[in-house]
Amino acid sequence: MTIVEVVKYNGNPDILAWKYPSEELGTWTQLIVNESQEAVLFKGGQALDIFAAGRHTLSTANIPFLNKIINLPFGGRSAFTAEVWYINKLYTLDIKWGTPTPIQIQDPKYKVFIPIRSFGQFGIRVEESKKFLAKMVGTLSIFDKDNIIRLFRGLYLTTVKDSISFYLIRAC
Repeated sequence: MTIVEVVKYNGNPDILAWKYPSEELGTWTQLIVNESQEAVLFKGGQALDIFAAGRHTLSTANIPFLNKIINLPFGGRSAFTAEVWYINKLYTLDIKWGTPTPIQIQDPKYKVFIPIRSFGQFGIRVEESKKFLAKMVGTLSIFDKDNIIRLFRGLYLTTVKDSISFYLIRAC
């Protein structure tokens, strides 16, 4: 069984959540979390602990749940399987969106269809890492800006179409 010595993520800032590829960790594995990140440790599908910025040594003492189930020695270390997720806590302000094709909206006064396009930009920041992983990321191993755009495209397009229609009706 492989014992991981150092677990860290120094990747692309467009990545909002990244799962460390190995699930085999030793009890003295060094978990390094950068200032703009949080790390979440999962065992058996449950989030056990959140690690803030800094260097953390994984041991059964700082992961209470594991203290009960790990007692097999592997060269002076206990090996266990767990997932480590890194969550980017930076403000991501440059997520662009737009209508893929013009939206056909009927002018209420002249009864003519008008092709309208809409574009914009929005920003996000992950506040609650555990909730973000459970509700948005699921079982993906990586979650980036493109995932956000795919998830919210329908909502944005519906909102834009409704807002423009409402404005046209109110203006007439």
